[in-house]
Amino acid sequence: MYIAAVILSVLLALFALAAGAPKAQLKGSVPEGLQAKGLGSGLIRLIGLAEVAAAMGLVVGIWWQPLGIAAAIGLAVVMIGAVRYHVKWGDYADSEARGAATAPVIFTFVAIAAALTLAASQ
Repeated sequence: MYIAAVILSVLLALFALAAGAPKAQLKGSVPEGLQAKGLGSGLIRLIGLAEVAAAMGLVVGIWWQPLGIAAAIGLAVVMIGAVRYHVKWGDYADSEARGAATAPVIFTFVAIAAALTLAASQ
């Protein structure tokens, strides 16, 4: 079970870092798109920092499982918020936005799986 926890944690950390870094720096098309839909730059930066912090917590959580579990749960909460945001904007009905809107759904399930495998490997 520990090997599965490590694999899930590392993969999720890489994706969380890739998603969070541009938001934390307010650089790239994703932060611009979020600002165009009415999110403030402070909230976008906060979301990005939460994703980056979750990535770091997942990596450290490989050795100290309670931190990894907390990071995975925190990331799942952020991703549930992202799913609600995409529902609000109708992105799941829009064929062009559906691909990007599906990522938080997948991240939510992977984060829950990472938390469960880390908890089982203690």
